Amino acid sequence: MYFDPYYLVLVLPTILLSLFAQILVKSTFAKYSRIRSSRNLSGYEVAGLLMQMNRIRDVAIEPVQGSLTDHYDPGAKVLRLSRPVYRETSIAAIGVAAHETGHAIQHARSYGPLALRGTLVPVANIGASFGPWIAMGGIFFSFPVLIHLGIILFGVSVLFYVITLPVEFDASSRAIALLRSHKVLTEAELAGVKKVLTAAALTYVASALTALMGFLRLILIARDRER
Repeated sequence: MYFDPYYLVLVLPTILLSLFAQILVKSTFAKYSRIRSSRNLSGYEVAGLLMQMNRIRDVAIEPVQGSLTDHYDPGAKVLRLSRPVYRETSIAAIGVAAHETGHAIQHARSYGPLALRGTLVPVANIGASFGPWIAMGGIFFSFPVLIHLGIILFGVSVLFYVITLPVEFDASSRAIALLRSHKVLTEAELAGVKKVLTAAALTYVASALTALMGFLRLILIARDRER
């Protein structure tokens, strides 16, 4: 039986961090979903207001099934909000809606990291799904070309995760600034939004670390096999 110390030391801790981040974001969202905003605006209304204030008139807002499935689709120019966020007036709903609106504003302002991330999506999807398997197959059959191809493909997916971090951090910063400048929430309510968005940010950090450590693991295994 093969014992993989690199997985134990590098990858497993980041997987545990990812699990913790998922629990934290769900519990934080649930906590602030029970606190209604003073202006009683829904996530849908806040997203519409913020886009109107930023002169964005070509982005549709649609409800989508699921919980925490909110996202902005730059290709279709559609802001999709999960039903709890779309219709609820809670601090959590407003924070998530504002964050996703931040992505729509990034797109409208041609924010560089968002554009770069978009160009990486096709190769990153292939790299995440097949890169490690191709590399491990190359290692097993002692085929250097496959090893290098797999590592390169997986490296693109890692780059995607890393570039996602400034994109998400910037969207959250925009969300807080917009909610404050347009007086959508009070400072006390904004403190709750910050906690929701900080918890969500931890999930992206954990995902990037997991991908990065998995990439490093592949490189170390390939180096050991070449000795």
